[in-house]
Amino acid sequence: MTNAILLEDKDNVATCTSSAKAGDMIQVLGGGTVRCVEDIPIWHKVALTDIAKGDKVFKYGEIIGEASEDIAKGAWVSHENIFSVPRDYESEMIR
Repeated sequence: MTNAILLEDKDNVATCTSSAKAGDMIQVLGGGTVRCVEDIPIWHKVALTDIAKGDKVFKYGEIIGEASEDIAKGAWVSHENIFSVPRDYESEMIR
């Protein structure tokens, strides 16, 4: 079984701590299990839910991008299927 780490409750991806093969069950520390639907390299992200094209992708409790295509639960989430979105960091700063 492969392990993955969920960093924040609202995240819809987790980081695999070892490589995963399609069909493997991934034990998500802090978030149950998910069946891997494609090979995922170590330290890469796995989708914890179905993510529709245009949906925000959350890691660290923050938006890390937007899905450029539908991403199935258990799929590899990478630069191939998400893209960065502009953020207004100035307004997010705690003063």
